[in-house]
Amino acid sequence: MKRILVVEDEPTIVDSVQYALKTEGFEVTVCGTGSAALALLGTDPFDLVVLDVGLPDIGGFEVCKQIRKTSTIPVLFLTARSDEIDRVVGLELGADDYVVKPFSPRELSARVRAILRRVDERHGATVATQNVTPFLVDHGRLEVTYFGKRLELTRYEFKLLALLIASPGRVFTRDQIMGHVWDEPDSSMERTVDSHVKTIRSQLRSIRPEVDPIITHRGTGYALKEDW
Repeated sequence: MKRILVVEDEPTIVDSVQYALKTEGFEVTVCGTGSAALALLGTDPFDLVVLDVGLPDIGGFEVCKQIRKTSTIPVLFLTARSDEIDRVVGLELGADDYVVKPFSPRELSARVRAILRRVDERHGATVATQNVTPFLVDHGRLEVTYFGKRLELTRYEFKLLALLIASPGRVFTRDQIMGHVWDEPDSSMERTVDSHVKTIRSQLRSIRPEVDPIITHRGTGYALKEDW
């Protein structure tokens, strides 16, 4: 059973969120302040945090920043703000998704399930493949090592490379990569994928100049080398 921490101080919203998530079979813990949430996350294991932006003590954005210092636990923001800048700030801080109030409890449950499904798929696929390549992926630290050397990756570079590592030989189109890696793929552009791949390749070649583990399929996308 997946454990969800809901950080929200409005009773009516708490009741709605708690009912929706419990109906889906999740175990739900509720707290009303950011400081209480950080304390709980320091002692109890959770699978996802539903985090209100407007908390009475510490703002949700600051809570997310504190969480990201030590954890990659998925975070879904609840916000009354519909401005694009607020959504972008939340996502850049490391949130996995957001829901704008007023929202449908059904939509919230669907977004929670989708986030957890992506996390499970990536973790399971990486564990299955990381022993047959020179890559090691640490999802907890958002780190990738290549032939024993740690790469300096941004969040999106990490997610892109981890996606390829999880399925050696599989060709991912640029659209598929954007859908898996970017939080708002519709607002991104395909050349963004090419730019990130170029940066990753530069680091890989600095370690092993004679090897190019990322294969370009012209007009389609990218795949990770299968045979080592």
